[in-house]
Amino acid sequence: MAEVKGGINICGISIGVLSLESYFPKPPGHIKNPSGLPFTLAYEVIEGLTVPRLLTDPSPDMIEPLLAAARRLERSGVKAITGSCGFLALFQKEIAAAVSVPVFASALIQAPLIHAMTGRPVGVLTASARALTGAHLSGVGAADVPIVVEGMDETEEFASVILRGERNDMDLAKIEAELLAAGRRLIDRAPEVGALLLECTDLPPYAHALQRELGRPVFDIITLAGMVHAAVLRRPYSGFIN
Repeated sequence: MAEVKGGINICGISIGVLSLESYFPKPPGHIKNPSGLPFTLAYEVIEGLTVPRLLTDPSPDMIEPLLAAARRLERSGVKAITGSCGFLALFQKEIAAAVSVPVFASALIQAPLIHAMTGRPVGVLTASARALTGAHLSGVGAADVPIVVEGMDETEEFASVILRGERNDMDLAKIEAELLAAGRRLIDRAPEVGALLLECTDLPPYAHALQRELGRPVFDIITLAGMVHAAVLRRPYSGFIN
């Protein structure tokens, strides 16, 4: 075997995650629950950066801790970097410029691709429609994409646990029901939507139920991470010719 270059403490990590600080449950399908995902992950937690703070009070002083964490992930050997909240779209350009590996800070970066594939408006289900701004879309190159937005702002379980951080315990069945209700509201308003995009990283665990309910493709941070993983770690194909 040829000599292998060293210098990495833990080997075999594909995706690095810039992680907000949160303590509610992350079921399988969540980017912060590696047990159910088909790629290996490493995490850098940005202490003090919470969902409520990022959504309601984003500020430039968040950038440097994010960049420092991204650089640590790169030094640890990850092949690409993502984030644990779609609202990190605000800082996509700065993070990507700070490292040499691919960065996809938010699931929203898929919006132009989805629109190109369907030729129809993209339905965006977001943690907070009130907090999602043009700056977030511009940050990921999606400012000109026709989108229809539905938020989880007025929910009971999702809003109290995730948006306001009132407690850490969470009823997963209620979260799923609230997401399905939000999806139905979006499609009732805009039946022309060709596909759904989950901005929020807390929603992919319920994507299968959403698709079953609404019959449309559902994209999220996990679909994007899987694509990036496949691109940065290409493997030979199996099969045969004759």
